[in-house]
Amino acid sequence: MDRLASMAVFVRAVDLGSFAAAAAALDLSGPMVGKHVRFLEERLGVRLLNRTTRRQSLTEFGRAYYERCRIVLAEAEAADALAADQLSEPRGRLRIAMPALFGRHCIMPVLIELARRHPALEFDLSLGDPIIDLAENGCDLAIRTGTLDDRAGIIARRIARQRMILCAAPSYLADHGTPAQLDDLAGHPCIIYRRSGRIRPWLFPATQGQTREFMPNGRLRLDDLAAIADTAAAGMGLAWLPSWLVREQLQAGALVKLLPDQPDYLYDAYALWLETPHLPLKARVTVDALAAALPAMMA
Repeated sequence: MDRLASMAVFVRAVDLGSFAAAAAALDLSGPMVGKHVRFLEERLGVRLLNRTTRRQSLTEFGRAYYERCRIVLAEAEAADALAADQLSEPRGRLRIAMPALFGRHCIMPVLIELARRHPALEFDLSLGDPIIDLAENGCDLAIRTGTLDDRAGIIARRIARQRMILCAAPSYLADHGTPAQLDDLAGHPCIIYRRSGRIRPWLFPATQGQTREFMPNGRLRLDDLAAIADTAAAGMGLAWLPSWLVREQLQAGALVKLLPDQPDYLYDAYALWLETPHLPLKARVTVDALAAALPAMMA
């Protein structure tokens, strides 16, 4: 058997916690995953994993070998990437995870154009709001917005800044009046974005680089930003949304931007990838394309 391939199977089995999960991720049979691990153990003359019918765990040597395998595989991938770079044409499959709405409206148009320009480039895309683990899910890139919580072993590059704006429908303003300053917001019902059971404050730039928070209050809570925009256009209250999402509704007059003298809050969007000695050309070209195209969409 190929030693490098067996190392890759062993690392994935450890990362995912079971032979079955590794088999599903690598499109192999469970017995074949076991065969790769046994090949390494027999070659080394040392057990790597303690396995029972219920669980598996690394031996002391297995833990050290696992860490070395990760380094070897990263270097092998970097070596392959150097060869791809020499071809000056991005090629191969790139797996990217991204938020559903931001991905569909902003990321996908850039990737589609990139796929047109580079016929040898393949995209395997996952659009969903849950934050994924790059290593466990086998993703090459992830797109995230807002604050990055855990960046250990992760490289992050800012690719855009979303402008968050306060808006409402003309019908709502005719019935309830127009807020003139931030302190007026407390007297208005808000349409609230609720994600994973958590309500986040609305943010507004303040003096000297500070940020002012406003905790929205209202009886309508949704976990979809597009639905919030539609609800606001129906005259049900104030909404705090990315400008790119409501651009057409603002232009059509279905929504009105409020507090025009108040600076917009900028929400950062990032491309993330696992720390590596050499970022493959296919990933670098994709990140560069996003960083070049997205700022104009956010304007």
